[in-house]
Amino acid sequence: MYPDRGYGNLTLSRNITLLDIKQADVNGDRTLDNIYLFGNKPEGTGDFADQITLAIQDGHSNITTTVNLQYNAGYNARLFLGDFSKDSVADILISIDSGGSGGYGIFYVYSFKDNHLQEMFNVEKYNTEYKFNVNYEDFYKVSIGNPQLNVLFTIDISYKGVEYLSQYYNEDGKLKQPVKGEVLALGALNPIVTNPKSNSYDLLAIQRIIGTTNSDTLGYVENILTWEGTRFISTRLLVAILGTNLIALY
Repeated sequence: MYPDRGYGNLTLSRNITLLDIKQADVNGDRTLDNIYLFGNKPEGTGDFADQITLAIQDGHSNITTTVNLQYNAGYNARLFLGDFSKDSVADILISIDSGGSGGYGIFYVYSFKDNHLQEMFNVEKYNTEYKFNVNYEDFYKVSIGNPQLNVLFTIDISYKGVEYLSQYYNEDGKLKQPVKGEVLALGALNPIVTNPKSNSYDLLAIQRIIGTTNSDTLGYVENILTWEGTRFISTRLLVAILGTNLIALY
């Protein structure tokens, strides 16, 4: 590997590509810092990269801190800088699309205040913490429950039509046998402003609800996450359903 490109005091080898760059004060010293995402992009793979690495370059000292990601391969790797910890210092959100029909995403959030790296969000920990039970119920209903948060949602699938429903239900609306769906792993993690008077962000986590096959989307779990001192907590958990054609009643 032969070096051929430099960014500040960073030198890249030929097979390493700059995937994204953003500037903000992430350590709180009131000087803009350079935040980079680097990765290896094999020829002919388009937006795919592996060995994706975060590099934080102090704007004052030029000292660079490198962060190796646990899951470091995917598509369209990108950065967002904003204050999630509500301390008036920008934090770092990394988003990577995994590709494939599941529509999964890889997400990390880091704080670098006072040049101290803290992992605020880890996609694997989130997927482990937020588990849902999806069960078909009698009379064309599907329940989505989260035991940890003690919350239950029920959606109506009667609009699915006879061909679909007859797979699972008798003519009297009773289930032929127990049927389970699934809430897939995290698919999107979007910064949102829930308080217009604040200069900080919350996170909107989105997961797809499916029936017995990946192509059967029943709705989405939408979870608003707010930083509370040491971790993100769920402050609003919703289920969004897909719209259907409006049928005239007369």
